[in-house]
Amino acid sequence: MSEQDDQQQPTISVMRPRLGEILREKFHLSELKLEEALAYQQEKGGRLGEVLLHLRMLREEQVLEALAQQFDMTWIPHLDTTHVDHEVIKKVPIAFCRRYRVLPMRDENGTILTAASDPLETVAMDDLRLLLGKPIAPVLTSTVALLARLNRAYDDIANPAGAEEVMEDIAANESLDQLAHELDEPQDLLDATDEAPIIRLVNSVLFQAVRQRTSDIHFESFERGLVIRYRIDGVLYPVLTPPKHLQASIIARLKIMAGLNIAEKRLPQDGRFAIRTAGKDVDLRVSVLPTSHGERVVLRLLEKENRLLNLSEMGFSKERLTVIHQLIQLAHGIMLVTGPTGSGKTTTLYAALTHINSPDKNIITVEDPVEYQLLGVGQMQVNPKINLTFAAGLRSILRQDPDVIMIGEIRDRET
Repeated sequence: MSEQDDQQQPTISVMRPRLGEILREKFHLSELKLEEALAYQQEKGGRLGEVLLHLRMLREEQVLEALAQQFDMTWIPHLDTTHVDHEVIKKVPIAFCRRYRVLPMRDENGTILTAASDPLETVAMDDLRLLLGKPIAPVLTSTVALLARLNRAYDDIANPAGAEEVMEDIAANESLDQLAHELDEPQDLLDATDEAPIIRLVNSVLFQAVRQRTSDIHFESFERGLVIRYRIDGVLYPVLTPPKHLQASIIARLKIMAGLNIAEKRLPQDGRFAIRTAGKDVDLRVSVLPTSHGERVVLRLLEKENRLLNLSEMGFSKERLTVIHQLIQLAHGIMLVTGPTGSGKTTTLYAALTHINSPDKNIITVEDPVEYQLLGVGQMQVNPKINLTFAAGLRSILRQDPDVIMIGEIRDRET
């Protein structure tokens, strides 16, 4: 072939199908919705998939499945039973995987099969190739599935000692009070395997509670020692009984994490702190109560990623749901929601606010803490340390021309 023939050869490029076309064919996305999303993208910027998720036109799984088809990648909706080689992930820091939402799973014929939730995350793939010294074969999965499998995989290789094993490591002659003060709250529980024994014990209890979807953790002081119980699906289960000599140090560690006064053991105290486990953020509300056998602590776990429910998903009968819809649409009146711990009071209130939330209403809340962020709603966090109580917040809200007010708790006569 001559030089002239080479110059006349046409350039061959790979034409990928457009994402919008795939979504129309695969998930029947209407032309009207697609045009609305494209107009929003032109005005605000961003990727089309992100815009569709923001406008709630499609679920993440649908967008990712379409992207997998566009980029000719394998789509794996679930990773629960997918084999992950511990020898492979040991070479990759968990912080890297969390940051870039990738999980190198195993070596298949000299290529590392890697799960990702973004088909355009080429930088992370290049870094993995250099780090592992082998080519990378990416497969696409959802963020939720990836983080869940990531959590399990690194939990397995780190093999964080269970609470019972940690207790065996604690010698009775150690300065436990000093150990409880040594370090501040770890950035991520999976990174805390080499901490002092008391810290590892508390972290292990918290980590296992999050994995088991616990709503509350009870640290109860009795004459013979401490009893730790989880509330799961409304039922309390005993999980651990540390000996009496560890009681004060465990309680002290919890109070340090919550920013409470560890010297004050005569009065009740309330606080909060946050933990992370494999990228999952969890807020914990802390209540400390003095008893005849020492302080007892109850932690309420609030996962930030929990999805808000609609009123129609709350389990109300059709008749009651109709009444509730009528009540929350009234221009005047009070709707009082009561019930035991974990019965869904806050979830019901948020569902009601979401139902009536619109641009023509000024909705303001006073909460402790703000459990969910609601778009278009003014949410105030109480802070008793600076005298910003529910009552003080309510007085200020009344001067903000509100249409709807939501009070998280009625703690005193003035509120």
